[in-house]
Amino acid sequence: MATINIAGILRAGAYSPNHIGNDAAILNGTAEELRKRGCNVAIYSEEQFNRDGVREDIILSMCREQESIKRLQQLEDEGRLVINSGYGIENCTRERMTRILLGNNIPYPKSLIVNTDEAVTEQLRDAGMERSWIKRGDFHAQPREDVSYVRHPEEAQEVLQEYFLRGIKRAVINIHLVGDLIKFYGIKDTPWFFWFYPFDEGHSKYGHEAINGVLPKIFEDVNLQAHQIRSQTKTYQTLLNISYKDDLTGVKNRMSYAAFEERLNARIEAGAGEGFSVVVCDINDLDALLPLSRSSIYRGAKNGDIPCRNVGKRVIFSKADLIRRFGGQAAESIGNAFS
Repeated sequence: MATINIAGILRAGAYSPNHIGNDAAILNGTAEELRKRGCNVAIYSEEQFNRDGVREDIILSMCREQESIKRLQQLEDEGRLVINSGYGIENCTRERMTRILLGNNIPYPKSLIVNTDEAVTEQLRDAGMERSWIKRGDFHAQPREDVSYVRHPEEAQEVLQEYFLRGIKRAVINIHLVGDLIKFYGIKDTPWFFWFYPFDEGHSKYGHEAINGVLPKIFEDVNLQAHQIRSQTKTYQTLLNISYKDDLTGVKNRMSYAAFEERLNARIEAGAGEGFSVVVCDINDLDALLPLSRSSIYRGAKNGDIPCRNVGKRVIFSKADLIRRFGGQAAESIGNAFS
């Protein structure tokens, strides 16, 4: 009887946040059981697989890199047995999975699939999605920031802009559902099925599981009161607009920048930040528009408002760049793509 030769391919560490050891243990444990049954199993890193390829006809893969997925699909098309299928892995990326599940009428949270440079606050409000989750739609999650919990549509817009700045073009927004969060595994056409509470077992990628579950009574009361206020009046929305918007120019203000800067610094400290640029604009010689006559100072000040408004309209380099007015004649932009 011919020996069965199998290639086992480890998952790149970037796709195993807080689980590099666990994911490696799964593949190595499986390889050891196959060896006990007489198979030859060679273990490769994802980098080795992409650089050198493999000769084995059976491939047991935990790959997540885009290059790896394409290579797996090519080998599968050539007739090799690939577990897990490269096509199946690709279908588990967020946008593809969402479309497949919804297209087959499989129960799934209310969702929006969006470009990261588009306005979503009104869409979310119209859909009744106050609290939600934003997830990168183009591929599998890597750093913690690829899955973001937001408390209201305005925060969702801010986070979506940050995704754009990081080079992520598509995102899926899921409504937040309060309840038990479980993880499960099953094998088709067999009775084997296993489920558990990941947070109870310390099995977590980012710790987001703590947001789910039944809220303590005090938080339920606070959330109920906040919901009633938002439903009955426009105070909540008005305060948010005032807090983050500069009335004169219509762009974001200094307070909005401070909130974004805090999140950006956290990403940099975590090693997850990508390249970005900072542009500071200062309008000079506005005093020339202010006449010396005391009686016309008000009219002169109004004249000085006009160029500030014009700059606020024209300084936006792209839809998702973060433009803030710092006060007076100074504005700052943080972005990664200028046109």
